[in-house]
Amino acid sequence: MKKNRLMGLALAGAVALTVAGCGGQAAPAGSEDKSASAEADYKVQMVTDMGGVNDQSFNQLAWEGLQQLEDETGIPVNYTESKQEADYATNLDKAVDAGSNTVWGIGFAMADAIQTAAKSNPDVHFAIIDNAYPEDALLDNLTGVTFKTQEPSFVAGYIAAMTTQTGKVGFIGGMKSDVLETFNWGFQAGVAYANATEGKDVKVVSQYIETFTDAAKGKAAGQKMYSDGCDIVFACAGNAGNGVIESATEANKMVIGVDKDQYDLAPENMLTSVMKNVDQAVIEVSKQAADGEEVGGKNIELSAKDGAVAISEHHDLMEDAVYEKAQDLFKQIKDGKITPPGTEKDFNAYVESL
Repeated sequence: MKKNRLMGLALAGAVALTVAGCGGQAAPAGSEDKSASAEADYKVQMVTDMGGVNDQSFNQLAWEGLQQLEDETGIPVNYTESKQEADYATNLDKAVDAGSNTVWGIGFAMADAIQTAAKSNPDVHFAIIDNAYPEDALLDNLTGVTFKTQEPSFVAGYIAAMTTQTGKVGFIGGMKSDVLETFNWGFQAGVAYANATEGKDVKVVSQYIETFTDAAKGKAAGQKMYSDGCDIVFACAGNAGNGVIESATEANKMVIGVDKDQYDLAPENMLTSVMKNVDQAVIEVSKQAADGEEVGGKNIELSAKDGAVAISEHHDLMEDAVYEKAQDLFKQIKDGKITPPGTEKDFNAYVESL
């Protein structure tokens, strides 16, 4: 598989990911028209998955990135929200009809629709967050962007194992996929590392709820995990994860956020957040495409080494020594001394090596 590194992320992303939050405030729902620089020749538009632009997660981060792109370059940006899977193809067509030069699809669920749209519109550049295409499926006008989210998830797992009082922590994922599995197994590996090196005996409960949009289902899953003895749950389910966060606040338990720094959603309950710099990735790829660089036909995999993933700087709910060790672990990951697993097979091999 062809891969390329976004070198700009090592500068812009590293700074953005070591502070609380990523990007500015999201525009209110329905604020789709951005016309500050309508005279610009290049246009960029994104199509959200079903989580919507205000999901407090990766759709929102992508939109914040596009707004920053417009502020920095004058390139007009826009978005369209998808309410259901059937909207993907229609919304991509609308983006092309609107004269967009780069069209983003946000989320692996849009992979097939993005690929089909790219085949039908060879003069338009398409890019997708959280999907890498097989080499024989890549097109000259198609870019896949993925993140090694097992890296910060590993650190979050270590933090959870060192912080839990019950010896039981949980993971709640949205729809099971290769992308979500990197969070799951990275998190479990961090717990396993703490068990092996710190004399802990922490158990992990893992569950997929098969939705990124149903906050009520996320809340119910969170309530069940907390009532069953988990005192920390990693919520990795988009909008549905917001329901998990709500269950944590009601139960006065701890929760781990995802994609962006979600500290502000529950300051008294948010242990940490596993962050990926979607906003900077969207900015860098869009800039390169607008400048005429050949960004199509590639899968771009971003990691801690690129400054593209991190954990939140907020650590109110953990001991200082745990946070300091977590920072050391993250540095070891960046330096290649620790390689967190992103699949069940790699997880099993990693545990055997401890």
